[in-house]
Amino acid sequence: MTGQTAKIASRCACGSAAVRQLNQFINHGELWWDAEFSCDSCGTYLCEQAGQGPAPDDVREALLAVHGPARLRLAEPVSSLVPALKAFREAEAVSLSQARELADRLSHEGVVGTLSEMQLLRTRLRLRGVPVDIDG
Repeated sequence: MTGQTAKIASRCACGSAAVRQLNQFINHGELWWDAEFSCDSCGTYLCEQAGQGPAPDDVREALLAVHGPARLRLAEPVSSLVPALKAFREAEAVSLSQARELADRLSHEGVVGTLSEMQLLRTRLRLRGVPVDIDG
């Protein structure tokens, strides 16, 4: 399992300082996320939310703010981006035109997201024979 965590200061119902921990990770080849809350003063600990698939915007934004974006790019020129189109369609559940846009970005400025998102895409693209690497 691989992933990232962002810890954000929060306030507990007891009035004390607390921590909200936001996680995104790859588990058994799938993207997962969760949000946990803990307060050392009163002992409250709970899993606020969790799920498989893309993380909610607040979780993604916190991870990107703490760790910065990861950029997925072609590691070497390819003769065809068709395998990349197929991988994007499967992994991202996007339309053909959106997959074309992602493939075009992959071969130019790169596709940007959280490290976990880019690691999962890298795995799926490499399985299709697309040579990619992650920057940042």
